[in-house]
Amino acid sequence: MAVHRIFKTMSLIIAVLAGFALLGVALVIGGYWFFNQPPSQTPGTVSFEVYKGETAMTVGKRLEKEGVIKSRYFWYILARLDPNYIKAGTYQLELPATQRDIRSAFLVGPKDALQRVTIPEGVTLKKTASLLEEAAICDDQAFLAVAADPEILKTYQIPGETMEGFLYPDTYLFPQNYPPALVVKTMADTFFQRLEELQIKPQSLSPEELYQKVTLASIVEREYRVDEEARLMAGVFYNRLNISMPLQSCATVEYVITEILGRPHPEVIYTKDTEIRNPYNTYVIPGLPPGPISAPGSVALYAVFNPVISDYLYFRLADGATGRHYFSRTFDDHIKAGLLYVKGNQKSQRSL
Repeated sequence: MAVHRIFKTMSLIIAVLAGFALLGVALVIGGYWFFNQPPSQTPGTVSFEVYKGETAMTVGKRLEKEGVIKSRYFWYILARLDPNYIKAGTYQLELPATQRDIRSAFLVGPKDALQRVTIPEGVTLKKTASLLEEAAICDDQAFLAVAADPEILKTYQIPGETMEGFLYPDTYLFPQNYPPALVVKTMADTFFQRLEELQIKPQSLSPEELYQKVTLASIVEREYRVDEEARLMAGVFYNRLNISMPLQSCATVEYVITEILGRPHPEVIYTKDTEIRNPYNTYVIPGLPPGPISAPGSVALYAVFNPVISDYLYFRLADGATGRHYFSRTFDDHIKAGLLYVKGNQKSQRSL
């Protein structure tokens, strides 16, 4: 009888353990299926770069942060279970995709040869389009058409006619013949990411307020030469705006000449140029121009959101070699600084 009870108890224990084992297997399978599935995402293509020497954990962390995968920890488990290493490079991921699919793509390596293109700070939308076409990434006219698409402007809440000023100047990697809409999206997304990195919260401003800030930043971008002077220049422009004094930025005159009138870039700005009647000419029209005149970088953007407070109303180039400017409070001091700079130039030329 005792043997029978022992046997019955052992059978019960085995049955319970088997049940736990099956439950454990079910949980593992269920967890594997759940975390392997992509998060809720809009179908599309996203560019992702795996850096040389990067660890599985850092790759997973970035994938999770960008909303490509659900869990970086599951990504790390997959890496631990598979001894093969993923390959560095830039990938065009078709989303949604499972973690296994993404890992498989990373094990094979990038499929498409990517073109590197550098968009310098301070360039215009038209120049950006030319650089993209030269790199065989997309047609310049198709790019400009997308950058003026009302739906794109609505998506990013840009109250202007184009994305001028909101496509961040940087070095990008794109496949050849890449859809212009994805190029614009990548550059616009980068712009707003950079604002966040600069501790600038665009959501705290109305679209119109942000547009004005970016417009001023695009002018500062074309005016400053030394980084530490950018914030002081932004302060000067704010001082002028506060007293309804024209900004008188030569950069806006250049924009009128090259981008609106389609003329070659001027070597010198003459008085007749500053008298051109155009809304973008800040010599004749007080206040900000209708929109940005270039693609501002981080220095100019930070300067406009964090200007140096001063009572300066003027600045002019003081040293052509270093790019430093002389800041002054009165027009008389401004004129004197110009005369001193001219004399300095003449003296240095005679000494050559």
